[in-house]
Amino acid sequence: MGMMFYGGAKEPIFIDDRALAHLKVVIATKLRRNESFTLSWRHHDGSGRSTIWLHPAIPLRFTFDEPETPKLSAEWITAMANSANSSGGISLVEEHVTPGGSAQS
Repeated sequence: MGMMFYGGAKEPIFIDDRALAHLKVVIATKLRRNESFTLSWRHHDGSGRSTIWLHPAIPLRFTFDEPETPKLSAEWITAMANSANSSGGISLVEEHVTPGGSAQS
């Protein structure tokens, strides 16, 4: 389970390593362009959901349990990037695998 530390928050946001690796690519791309956006996710324990506002001036750190970067799915990254450009921001959703075996969001 990976962790994302945002701003001055002491408590991390826990996100599956594979999902976090994909999310990191999208977030880094948006912030590098000096763009702000929201990120929303459901809590792992089913207790609710959260949304944060991501801004280039706010410190952000990613921590992964796995030492190796997983193979990334271009389709999942594209889906997240498209949602980042919408008024609703990124909604972190599960990766889906099509019958042919390729990963999609």
